[in-house]
Amino acid sequence: MTMRLDDALRETFFLATDIEPLSNIVTKHTIHQYMDKLVVESASELADKLLPLNLEEENQLKKKVAYLLFEIKESKNNVQQLQTEHDKMQNSIKMLSRQMSESDERKTDVLNEIKLLRQRIDERNWGDAVQDMIRMLKLVKDLERKESDLLSSCKLTHADVEESFSYGGQLGIAEFDQALSQSMEKLTSAKRECAAKLRAILSVKRKIGDVPTQVELIQYERRFSELYSQIQEKHRQTSKYYDTYNALLEIKELMLKETSLLNSINSQLQDALTSSIGCSKLVDSMEVIVKGAQQKLEKVQLSLLAEKKHSDSLREKHTAAIADQRHFSSLLKAFQDECTKNERLSQLVQNGMASSSSLWCRTELEM
Repeated sequence: MTMRLDDALRETFFLATDIEPLSNIVTKHTIHQYMDKLVVESASELADKLLPLNLEEENQLKKKVAYLLFEIKESKNNVQQLQTEHDKMQNSIKMLSRQMSESDERKTDVLNEIKLLRQRIDERNWGDAVQDMIRMLKLVKDLERKESDLLSSCKLTHADVEESFSYGGQLGIAEFDQALSQSMEKLTSAKRECAAKLRAILSVKRKIGDVPTQVELIQYERRFSELYSQIQEKHRQTSKYYDTYNALLEIKELMLKETSLLNSINSQLQDALTSSIGCSKLVDSMEVIVKGAQQKLEKVQLSLLAEKKHSDSLREKHTAAIADQRHFSSLLKAFQDECTKNERLSQLVQNGMASSSSLWCRTELEM
């Protein structure tokens, strides 16, 4: 019986000593104190009761030993749980330290990028553009804030209106129907007005579409000039053909007259050689022929004078047109020079306005 008690105490002592390597947290000291107390108490009780024990005392001692073993197991489980929690905390601390290092690396990268951007801005003289962008971002933020305020106010008004409708409001059902009918009438009238305006706009757009653009006008002008040159060439060829035809007709008439004259002379020559009457007739016919030739010559000379006058007038017009062309070319050259000067001056004015606006923006930002 004493050997059993010794074995039980030894087992409790060994269990108490087995807990020690698992307790690496704050409760280690308290567990050791508790186990020392248990060992001392059990040893003192054993020293007091080395005498032969009765059955009741032996049962009490067994119960006490079993209770102590149960408490030791529970403390061991608690120590294991605390150890797992400690490991979890260590892992979380490691993860947090890793995240902190990553965030520090990101911070350094962002700072380096900011330095590089500032260097690029300083190298490329983008300070004004950056200031303008900052000013625009401020304006965007202000507009977003105003938009949020407006949305909040709209939501409040919407909530008030819904509340007024939900709790009955001042308008009754009949008044509401009347207001709805009036609004529908206004809507239909507005739709009619919009339709009329739309028809007018479409008609104006159709008229505008019918009007040719500058490019189309230039194409039409080029085509008209080509057609005019073609018509002029056709007219010149036609007039040339008519002139040749008329000349050939005149030559034909002259040849026919000449043949008739020769035939008449040939028919009258025998009579003229044989009698004086035939000779006088021949002379009279020759005088008539000479008069006709002189009249024809006068007509031809008159037509020649008219053609000379026409050619002189055309030459005068040609010289005047050449003078006008020279004058117009000089005016065009002067106009082109003035246009180039105007473009140069307008570019200088725009550059000055841009520089003044940038200076004004810079002063506004500095203020």
